Amino acid sequence: MSEDEVLAEFRASGALLEGHFKLSSGRHSGHYLQCARVLMNPARAARLAEAVVAGIPAEVIEQVDTVVSPAMGGIIIGHEVGRVLGKDALFLERPEGVFHLRRGFALEPHAKVLMVEDVVTTGLSSREAIEAVAREGGEVIAECALIDRSCGTVDLGVPFHPLAAFDFPTYDERDIPEHLAAVAVTKPGSRK
Repeated sequence: MSEDEVLAEFRASGALLEGHFKLSSGRHSGHYLQCARVLMNPARAARLAEAVVAGIPAEVIEQVDTVVSPAMGGIIIGHEVGRVLGKDALFLERPEGVFHLRRGFALEPHAKVLMVEDVVTTGLSSREAIEAVAREGGEVIAECALIDRSCGTVDLGVPFHPLAAFDFPTYDERDIPEHLAAVAVTKPGSRK
């Protein structure tokens, strides 16, 4: 699936939003990719997951024991990637601010984990999730995502395989351009 086809999926589902958004990373942007909307259609979610998996090297796929994703954004795509790979799909939660497994989820000791995210911008949530998997006894061997908003600049400490990369500019709170500052800000992400 090409990046244009991925963007077309977001547009067709009304998942490419324009305005003034405060991202989960704390940065600001004039564009927001609402992955929950693009994934709300099961057939579309399945297509996107198959495309994500197609972009992961075979030597990584062969090692995967379990798929893990951070809640909330990564749950649907993580589940779909797990389905494509024929692997269990667990998710991490952070009700007290730190990611950990709940709901009876547990990793086998030394499990090789594929981390699955919806969108990666700065990689903060991904790095926190990778650390959580290590605390839970597993090892993240790679991460995949629908979208890389860093356009290849993010360092997760593991190989990263996004389906598409989009260069929507983001801004620090102190450097928001006037045209964006004039628009009321909304915070659509899952991080409080």
